[in-house]
Amino acid sequence: MKQMDITERHIVGRGDNIVEMVDITLDEDNIAVSNSSPADAIFDAVIGNIEDIIMDEEFQQLQQSFMDKHFLEFDSSEENKLSYTPIFNEYGDLLEKYLEQKLIERIPGFNMTTFIDLLIHHKEEVPGDIFDLLLTFTDFIAFKEMFVDYRAQKEGRGLDLSQGLVVTPLSSTNNRHIGFTGPQ
Repeated sequence: MKQMDITERHIVGRGDNIVEMVDITLDEDNIAVSNSSPADAIFDAVIGNIEDIIMDEEFQQLQQSFMDKHFLEFDSSEENKLSYTPIFNEYGDLLEKYLEQKLIERIPGFNMTTFIDLLIHHKEEVPGDIFDLLLTFTDFIAFKEMFVDYRAQKEGRGLDLSQGLVVTPLSSTNNRHIGFTGPQ
């Protein structure tokens, strides 16, 4: 039988509260103690919710529809067209506001500005795909690269590694063993 005791206490000299969770197993002498700040717990909850939201079909459709509408405008040249700016602004407004609205529905009291401040301090803890998506809202270069990659994929110019692989038998008498070597 397990019992969970959650207490909040003020640590003298620190100014922030710590939530201490103690998992007590009555059958054994093992006691697990976990300390995390409320800010860390909130940050983890927001990241988990973002993962759920971006995997949701509604978000996927919204992003893909937007990209389908605008991908032909983008090319891989170093020079940026003036037309990119309003598309970048529209993308950020549409998807960031959608994400923020869904987070507010799921997390009472959610504040995007506070989350962005936490994100700056915890960016190493954010899974790469989520960080990359969030970056496309504010970083023009990441946004443009996303569209250039999407266009290449739509036009069949994506990265094709099959041309770099050569299949050769390891033994001429036993064709069941096949080896792979890189480009020659």
